[in-house]
Amino acid sequence: MSAPPSAKEPSAKDPSPKPAAPKTGDVRLPSARGAEVGRRIGVGLMYGLWKPRVLGAWRVPATGPVILAVNHSHGIDGPMVIGVAPRASHFLVKKEAFVGPVGSFMVATGQLAVDRSIADRTAITQALGVLERGGVLGIFPEGTRGDGDFASLRSGLAYFAVRSGAPIVPVAVLGSSERPGRLIKALPPLRSRVDVVFGDPFEAGDGSGRRTRKALDEATLRIQDRLTGHLENARRLTGR
Repeated sequence: MSAPPSAKEPSAKDPSPKPAAPKTGDVRLPSARGAEVGRRIGVGLMYGLWKPRVLGAWRVPATGPVILAVNHSHGIDGPMVIGVAPRASHFLVKKEAFVGPVGSFMVATGQLAVDRSIADRTAITQALGVLERGGVLGIFPEGTRGDGDFASLRSGLAYFAVRSGAPIVPVAVLGSSERPGRLIKALPPLRSRVDVVFGDPFEAGDGSGRRTRKALDEATLRIQDRLTGHLENARRLTGR
């Protein structure tokens, strides 16, 4: 499976989506069974092409809604986490990636297409629906592939976390793309080690239940602090 390109949070023009979202009954939710099939396929692909070293997977809650917040510097970050996470997950991915056979496969395995040019209410509703039914939502909070250092976060992650009440589990994917030997740009060399480090779950809100713009801005700052701290710890732990 080629790596899903990064997906910006569901509001591109307005970084803070409106607190109200359509009812999930109006939109078809992604397949939970398909996501589990995708996870099993991902296990084979990721361990066949690279050498994942997974640390802290036990920190992901075994049941209930969870948001995986993943840094994004490699093209394989999404498929890697889908493959090595202990639970099946649904990632928000930019709609431009859903083309041809790859797009059909991504839909079949429960991934979510998001239109980054608008406040995509369908994608927002689907993502909230995943959490409402106790599933795992994957997000690249930086919005696009870059340095993968959580330096610039969008508020979509805070919106989903505050509105759903789901805990956030930070995930650091640390590879070796800076080394020579890559056959494909933005991918680590084949059979190289890729570290995936899961952090402790945390709540984004302040306990007040507020969903105002100010509350989301405050939550975004709290999230950025926790994600940055996790990434620094992951780097120390792995030596990357």
